[in-house]
Amino acid sequence: MSERSISRKVRCVEDIRRRILTQDFEPGSYLEEAELSESYEISRPPLREVLNQLAGEGYVVLHKNRGAQVAPMTHKTMRNFFMAAPMLYAAVSRLAAEHATEAQIMRLKDTQTLFRKAIRDGDTAERALMNQRFHAVIGEMADNEFLTPSLRRLLIDHTRIGMSFYNPRNQSMAAQRSVAADQHDQFIDLIEAGDADGAAQLALDHWELSRAEIESFVTPVGMQIPLGPAPGALGQKGAL
Repeated sequence: MSERSISRKVRCVEDIRRRILTQDFEPGSYLEEAELSESYEISRPPLREVLNQLAGEGYVVLHKNRGAQVAPMTHKTMRNFFMAAPMLYAAVSRLAAEHATEAQIMRLKDTQTLFRKAIRDGDTAERALMNQRFHAVIGEMADNEFLTPSLRRLLIDHTRIGMSFYNPRNQSMAAQRSVAADQHDQFIDLIEAGDADGAAQLALDHWELSRAEIESFVTPVGMQIPLGPAPGALGQKGAL
């Protein structure tokens, strides 16, 4: 395979990941191989290698005779997410404080800088993606071959949900967004200080903010429409 083909394949993997995380490709939708092949200018064989890689990472599910489906977000998925997230985030954060290297801490600080920039710019997608990167770096710090793959899968759904949480139009979450950004700075301080207990507790506090965003994501907004005349209105105005 030529360097140009490899470059296109890498770009394809990175872009599909991004489009799934930002819900440009909606959960549960199917990816059209012909369209992807044309869009990314790669042939079917390397495209299928890309889809196999994404399936291994948890971004898509491969179905025989139906192709690649963007990982669904079902009731079961959300239930398992709620069960696993606090335990996993706390364990990973604790290990990160114990094992982080100076280089990793610098990467975490750089990511937080980009996260703050996305907030200033009002860029919803970039906020969600930088939040995902921030917690992925913490996962790398933990350096645990059993926890890290689970964290990566968890972050796929958390990032997709985060597209609602980090939308500046969602004013009801403004206070939580501000606290979440400040907590990122606290993560850096605790990890840099090697405070494992503090990092684990902060992860649980950070998760409690996420509960509100998830409830907002999964609960449909009621339609604000009149249901009929107010009580007593007919008696006052007569029958229609």
